[in-house]
Amino acid sequence: MSLINKLKQFKVIPVIQINNVDHAIPLAKALVENGLPVAEVTFRTEAAAPSIKAMRDAYPELCIGAGTVLNSQQVDLAIEAGAEFIVAPGLNPNTVKYCQENNIAIVPGVNNPSQVEQALELGLSFLKFFPAEASGGVNMVKSLLAPYGDVAFMPTGGISKVNVNDYLSIDRVHCCGGTWMVATSLIENEQWDHIGELVREAVAATR
Repeated sequence: MSLINKLKQFKVIPVIQINNVDHAIPLAKALVENGLPVAEVTFRTEAAAPSIKAMRDAYPELCIGAGTVLNSQQVDLAIEAGAEFIVAPGLNPNTVKYCQENNIAIVPGVNNPSQVEQALELGLSFLKFFPAEASGGVNMVKSLLAPYGDVAFMPTGGISKVNVNDYLSIDRVHCCGGTWMVATSLIENEQWDHIGELVREAVAATR
């Protein structure tokens, strides 16, 4: 199954910042057991790569991506740790080409027409719309999709349980990235049951 079809099934992709690798496995357990076996682990902390490895070893079925990837070195670290795909906040042609040369799926971030055209020029049509709410939200997504019939989006940034379905109802918005069910404070406080509840709610709300 292609990455796009896989992510479309999930609808919501939990975007996770892990500060302590000991939290990786209980967090993965909360996602898998509550119906959302997917995670985008952001490369914002030292714990990112070892957390991806811990999750991959404990839950081989988990669909794991690495987020906030800024260069080819981080791509290597992420893939070596067990990430299946790469997500970037922006569109760096060097990182994109590196991934393409190594047959690694990448979803770069865009938020204006010029960046969309640059992505199309690089052969990419499934893109992260980021930061979604700050860049004009639902109206901007619709405006960007209109002239580019081959493009599909994964909006991320400011998505919540309140507005997620506004995005998902748009044709060619395949899924959304969200942090509300895996907030860093919940992870830090090891509130696995509460995270599980929020994950179940998110799954139910977007089916």
